[in-house]
Parts: sequence; C-alpha cells; structure tokens
Amino acid sequence: MVAHFLLERELLLLLRKSFFACFVFLVFISSPSQAAETSPASDVNYRLRLFHTHTGQRLDIVYRRGNTYDPEALAQLNQYLRDHRSGDVRQYDPRVFDLLHDLTVALGRPNSEINVVCGYRTPWSNEYLRTHGHGVAKHSLHMQAMAIDIRVPGVRTSELRDTALSLHRGGVGYYGGSDFVHVDVGRERRW
Repeated sequence: MVAHFLLERELLLLLRKSFFACFVFLVFISSPSQAAETSPASDVNYRLRLFHTHTGQRLDIVYRRGNTYDPEALAQLNQYLRDHRSGDVRQYDPRVFDLLHDLTVALGRPNSEINVVCGYRTPWSNEYLRTHGHGVAKHSLHMQAMAIDIRVPGVRTSELRDTALSLHRGGVGYYGGSDFVHVDVGRERRW
C-alpha cells in the first residue's frame, strides 16, 4: 500500500512537471522572443549615404553587417563627422549611425542620402556657437559624439522630426525656421 502511494505520488509529480514543461514550451513558441524582434538578421547590411554641407564631402559606407560593426567603417565615419572648424575627431557612439539608418528606413527612403549639417563639436566650437547666438546648448551631446544635425533632401523637416520622435531613440530638436533636425542618442526628450 505504501509502495503504491509513493508510486502514485511520483507519477503525479512527473505529470505536473511534464505539464509545466509543455506550458513553458507552448508559451515560448507561441510568442516571438524579444531577441528575435530586436536582433537584426546576420546578412543585413547597414549602409549610410552622407553629404556634409560644410566640407562638401560625400560618404557611401556599409558600417555594419548584421550585429557586427565594421571597425574600419566606424573610423571613416568618425573622421567624416569631425569638427569641421578644428579638424578634431572623436569616436562616435555607433547608436547614432543605427538611428540614421533606421530613420531613412522609417521614412520609406532606405539608403537615401542624408545631409549632415553638424556632427562632432569640440568644446571650443560649441562655446563659439553658443556665445554667437546660434541657440547651442552649453552641454551639447555633439561634444560627446552622440548627436548630429541632419536633413534629408525631399523630406520636410517637420516630417523628419515626427519620424525621429516615433523611433523613441533619444533627443529630437526641431527649429521651425531652420532646415535641419537635431537627433541624438541621449535620454528621450524633444524641443
């Protein structure tokens, strides 16, 4: 009788474990994993086509393949986005490049050319612009290579702003009278 009770108890425990395992498995396969939603396919090329309005330089570059950033391409982008006043270069946060890429996709214009109005700024350049009435923040993320001012030919700045806001990836600055939008990968905010 005791042996039968123990056998029955073990069988019940086994059934519970099996039921729980099946439940977990069904939940797992029926809902897409967050990793699958956020990690890009390994064969996707992330391309940027840029035109710098101050230097006149163009750059067409694949900076990332799937989850892997290309260090040489990142170095080229850092050089390209240097402070055009001083020539100083700073290592950019690669999330800025992902943001630019995703912006063109969200606009329905993947791989379209982006006009760069301002990339990295040294503290000296930032202070110069700030004290000469250009509406520049004292602690601008441009100085940390986490921000960029852009426009996309053929896209209204209001549409560019709205699209950037919809991505929820950082700060978005819109200046009604200007022809560019500020985007950064700092905390989410708008002005």
